[in-house]
Amino acid sequence: MYRTKDGEEIFVIDSHVAIWDASKENQLNVHGEEFIDCFYDYHQISPDEYIWAKDHFLKYDPETLVEDVIINGYSDMAIFQPVMLSEFYKNGFANFHAVDEILKKHPDRFICNGLFDPRHGDRGLADLEVLVKKYNTKGVKLYTADWYGDSKGYKLSDPWAYRYLEKCQELGVKNIHVHKGPTIRPLNRDAFDVADVDDAASAFPELNFIVEHVGLPRLEDFCWIAKQDKNVYAGLSVAIAFIHQRPRYFAEIISELLYWLGEDRILFGSDYAIWEPKWIIEKFIDFEIPEDILKETGVTFDLNVKKKILAENAAKLYNIDIDAQKEKLRHCELASKVISSPEKVLS
Repeated sequence: MYRTKDGEEIFVIDSHVAIWDASKENQLNVHGEEFIDCFYDYHQISPDEYIWAKDHFLKYDPETLVEDVIINGYSDMAIFQPVMLSEFYKNGFANFHAVDEILKKHPDRFICNGLFDPRHGDRGLADLEVLVKKYNTKGVKLYTADWYGDSKGYKLSDPWAYRYLEKCQELGVKNIHVHKGPTIRPLNRDAFDVADVDDAASAFPELNFIVEHVGLPRLEDFCWIAKQDKNVYAGLSVAIAFIHQRPRYFAEIISELLYWLGEDRILFGSDYAIWEPKWIIEKFIDFEIPEDILKETGVTFDLNVKKKILAENAAKLYNIDIDAQKEKLRHCELASKVISSPEKVLS
């Protein structure tokens, strides 16, 4: 919980976190090393005091994540967005063993989304159903540039992708988080193109398509699509990290999103562990859009808007009653650790 100097409690849901295993032991080939090295390059955007040692970045334990995201990171809840990358890592990139451990200890704090690759055919459909039942998930994370055999990506408009989206509807999985942002070595940049979101969102109006990383570097394309498709949302992870080194760039991004989508379809995500949420949230709460941009766009970016972005919009998608959840979390195992931290009260 973030508390203002006036004592107001701001509920926070980090809608994009991960716990991965990119250790040397799990790397299947040179591509596994290339991928995590690219992540680590992005990590350098962090303030100096939040930059991790490389070995720690490759694989971290559940206790580290809980401390960084919940205890010190202001987040009341967080959503795991797992990624396969089975062509790069022996056991896959997502560390589901660690996820299971965290969910067992802190079931009211974390949600684990599923994942699928439509190129897996009927076998993948069965695997998706197992994941949904295991985690009781209401969302999936898709990586359209993931490699599979000789294929270096797929589109949401592919026939098999439609089969999987139909399966999601059948299973009650309504939140489709899609990585449509910067490429990561050695993946193909064009396979992250945002254009296929338009096709899928129009074909499946009952599903919510959360475009992670807001389509960067294709922000304009994304905004035009999201303007017409009201079931398309903006996931701020990656984009929000520029608030530190490139504050005006972030101001341009958030103002465009508010102008085209409005304040009800933007979700906060830190993309932990590329970046820690603590410094991002602190800067976001204090951030103001420059006057010249406000004058041009006419958007509002006050504390009420920030509260929607930090939790309320994600809560609606995942059917979370924030008031009820606050009461539940006051009595959870981590409550005393979070409340006792003097760093929680900021100006």
